[in-house]
Amino acid sequence: MIAVARRVVAIGASTGGPRALETVLTRLPEDLGAGVLVTQHMPSGFTRAFARRLNDLCRLTVREAEDGDPVVNGVVYVAPGDYHMLVDRSGRIRLDHSPPVEFVRPSADVMFHSVADVYGARAMGVILTGMGRDGAAGMAALRRQGAWTIAQDESTCAVFGMPKAAIDCGGADEVLPLDRIAGAIVARLHGPGRFMGGEGDRQSARP
Repeated sequence: MIAVARRVVAIGASTGGPRALETVLTRLPEDLGAGVLVTQHMPSGFTRAFARRLNDLCRLTVREAEDGDPVVNGVVYVAPGDYHMLVDRSGRIRLDHSPPVEFVRPSADVMFHSVADVYGARAMGVILTGMGRDGAAGMAALRRQGAWTIAQDESTCAVFGMPKAAIDCGGADEVLPLDRIAGAIVARLHGPGRFMGGEGDRQSARP
């Protein structure tokens, strides 16, 4: 029986996202110790090729998500174009064709809210470059549930819209340049300050 991941890193991106995701994902190790969910605003028909390209470059396995996939450690699941990606309480991916959220489908907000509900403090949320506000409310929901959240900084974004919206609504614990995000993810998972929902760590990190 496949063991589903106990911890999840959820990443949302839009304009400039493919390059940003490549920068982050290629720096993550095989023994990450978490599953990774990615929502990149991309039309239907493009996400499969995008996932295959990342798989060729990354130490982690990268694939386009399918309905019912178990979220397992060391695998990156890319939301298919035109489908929202959620997780259920059994640790499996659910694809949803409900209306767009913040004018997009797949929506980072849908993914983040789902991850917040299922994983809570055992999750990490990351918002990368992109136009608009998608992901902001979901990042705030993750943070309220005790998850650790990271927003890409303005200086390294192609478009600062999505990270800025997340920061403005209190959805970011850290604001980091792109080249430091992978290291921060690994540090939270493997270092002395790793995220597991410890209340003391959460309180010390908040302003």
